[in-house]
Amino acid sequence: MDGLLNRGRRLLAPMAAAVAAATLLAGCTDTGTPAKAADSTPQAPRAPQAAQAPAQAARKADGNGLQSDYERVIKDVLPSVVQIDAANSLGSGIVYDDQGHIVTNAHVVGGERQFKVSTATGGGSVGAKLVAAYPEQDLAVIKLDSVPSGMKAAKFGDSTKVEMGQIVLAMGSPLGLSSSVTQGIVSATGRTVTEGAAGGGPGATIGNMVQTSAAINPGNSGGALVNLNSEVIGIPTLAAVDPDMGGSAAPGIGFAIPASMAKTVADQIIKSGKVTDSGRAALGITGRTVVDANYQPAGVAIVDVKRGGAADKAGLKAGDIVTRVGRTDITTITSLSEALAADKPGQTVQVTYTRGGGAKTATVTLGEI
Repeated sequence: MDGLLNRGRRLLAPMAAAVAAATLLAGCTDTGTPAKAADSTPQAPRAPQAAQAPAQAARKADGNGLQSDYERVIKDVLPSVVQIDAANSLGSGIVYDDQGHIVTNAHVVGGERQFKVSTATGGGSVGAKLVAAYPEQDLAVIKLDSVPSGMKAAKFGDSTKVEMGQIVLAMGSPLGLSSSVTQGIVSATGRTVTEGAAGGGPGATIGNMVQTSAAINPGNSGGALVNLNSEVIGIPTLAAVDPDMGGSAAPGIGFAIPASMAKTVADQIIKSGKVTDSGRAALGITGRTVVDANYQPAGVAIVDVKRGGAADKAGLKAGDIVTRVGRTDITTITSLSEALAADKPGQTVQVTYTRGGGAKTATVTLGEI
């Protein structure tokens, strides 16, 4: 896709400042929607968690080792993974509960409201309807018209306990090949990734993503990334592409939305039909990337300030140019989103900006998207 900065213009199209990232990425539906991303520094490795003990014990007691583990996990989890057919895309989903709710990516459902869902247990496709989508986090929930026999809800793990080096399996329908499984490890945690939006420019910015070496291909979006305890720890969403190879997939670099985040969003959608508490920080502005005389990105100009929002309360005005948030220099709307991705509503940050050519600083209590 086109770069985030159009060097032929001084101002880019307005974009609400919320949350971001810098390698090229591709979405994982069969439409192959490109995406931009920048990754943050992975979190420092944590001490091994006891959650892995059952799988480790199983390997010690079983001479077949990993092969036996893989077979057990696939048998446990695959009945909880489905294929979702929308009018213009194909993706995957995870059975969330016994009532037939399926959690998937928002970019899988797109603008559709009705779908055909195929299960790993066979028996043909089942109709489903959209409950709600939350594009800001690239998550959505659909509900089956009827629940097929043999289908079971997946077990979601605690993604805060995910460790670099843990073995994981990715399950879904890459390229329409339903019930496919790939294996790899957790390559990193704590990545911040910005997807591409239809028509160019940045889309959803998702923080704390799990990076994995398990192969993720178009059609895997919305599927399951699972550990050896048969727990879903993430939802495969994006795969990196290599611009030096003509935009082809970069082997072994994929990203999954953490399971804890998916549960938080899905629970709210199922209960209220929408997300009522995003937990995502916002300045409460609409901004544009500005460039200097050499057409290099130089900050984010405030186009509009939400009345009563965080920026408004701190005295920021339309025309101000934000150049720093906390300790992070701001050069583009994407870098502003990335800076906010790690923050929480109610948190206080120092915002540096220019007004009339002079540098100023404001203390801002962040709002919520």
